[in-house]
Amino acid sequence: MTTTMDHAELSTEQVLQRVIPWETYMTTKLITGTSLQLLRRYDKRSESYRAGLLDDDGPAYVRVFVSILRDIFKEETVEYVLALIDEMLTANPKRARLFHDEPLAKEDIYEPFIRLLWRGNWFIQEKSCKILALILSARPKKQHGGAANGEASNSKSKLTTIGDVLKGLVEWLCAQLKKPTHPSRGVPTAVSCLATLLKEPVVRSSFVQADGVKLLIPLVSPASTQQSIQLLYETCLCIWLLSFYEPAIDYLATSRCVPRLIEVVKSSAKEKVVRVIILTLKNLLPKGAFGAQMIDLGMLQVVQSLKAQAWSDEDLLEALNQLEEGLKDNMKKLSSFDKYKQEVLLGQLDWTPVHKDSFFWRENITNFEENDFQIIRVLITILDTSSDPRALAVACFDLSQFIQHHPAGRIIVTDLKAKDRVMKLMNHENAEVTKNALLCIQRLFLGAKYASFLQA
Repeated sequence: MTTTMDHAELSTEQVLQRVIPWETYMTTKLITGTSLQLLRRYDKRSESYRAGLLDDDGPAYVRVFVSILRDIFKEETVEYVLALIDEMLTANPKRARLFHDEPLAKEDIYEPFIRLLWRGNWFIQEKSCKILALILSARPKKQHGGAANGEASNSKSKLTTIGDVLKGLVEWLCAQLKKPTHPSRGVPTAVSCLATLLKEPVVRSSFVQADGVKLLIPLVSPASTQQSIQLLYETCLCIWLLSFYEPAIDYLATSRCVPRLIEVVKSSAKEKVVRVIILTLKNLLPKGAFGAQMIDLGMLQVVQSLKAQAWSDEDLLEALNQLEEGLKDNMKKLSSFDKYKQEVLLGQLDWTPVHKDSFFWRENITNFEENDFQIIRVLITILDTSSDPRALAVACFDLSQFIQHHPAGRIIVTDLKAKDRVMKLMNHENAEVTKNALLCIQRLFLGAKYASFLQA
């Protein structure tokens, strides 16, 4: 058995140099006499001659190719037929429509390709994936979840349904993103295929259900080489397509999607990459907390600096203007607590006016109870993890404010094990940190002293 990697570097040209013994296959009844005639007429001919044959009798050739992939399992022959189909579709992608022609209505055109995705070597997998994506994209739009090729689902011969095909293909694509069969081509092949298929709502749904969204996010990072820029562009294209689908937006909200997109757009000079990211951010802006997050990540300044550059694309300039307007509107709407919450969650604490505003603490103190005191937990985590003296000082100060203004503040902060962390900071080299750590400890212990006095 040939290993996957042995055939990984095969090219279509190399495969098409083979001579396949079609007559032997007819003798052993693996192909019919008619198939043999068609193959003799087509095989090893010039592209222009083949184009004429496909124009005259395309579905007949497609039927022969599909039946060989269904009935013959010899690896060299399977590779050869996939290379023939790939060559035919590369020369003219519209030929994918031939697979959906009326004469093929009773043929299960998808089954061989779905099977080969999982069982073949890399050459077979990559070609099957590419061909499947093209055939699926070319199908008549009435086929949503019904039987393949428009065949009635109650027919005697059970055909693979579109739903099964899409599910099988999405599973394979996610498997490639998790653990690629080919070290350098597995991920780009999967992403490129998704960039075509995610235009379809049914694929977006399958991809989200397969937990695929989180597999794309790590691929959003600044790129330098031509291949990595193409992969980045197609990844961002996938995220843009997902930004039209509500369940996917929930996944994007809980990932590092927006910070990564902004990081890339700051450093990318490639117009197509910038355009697709700006269009994605424009889609996400009105949803959930994305607007607040973009503002805190300094997106308004990024947009203004992008606008100052000489872009040739009108769509990009229009999208930048719309995003700038949207961000400005969002800034007006953000409540003081929303702004404060973003500051804490991003770990970017500074002496903004709200921290020392007693009206802010009185008005918003019950908001600190959200998500099981999430803000307080994050402030305590900052004490453990931050190396920024300003952030440590502000976190200590905010905890002391919470203790002062919340009726159960001391108990909550004590239960969350903040005391030891604040005590450590009383020996910090920075005077601002020690001053605010001391204030926090005084508030904690003052409460304890009064409590013991009252209980005596």
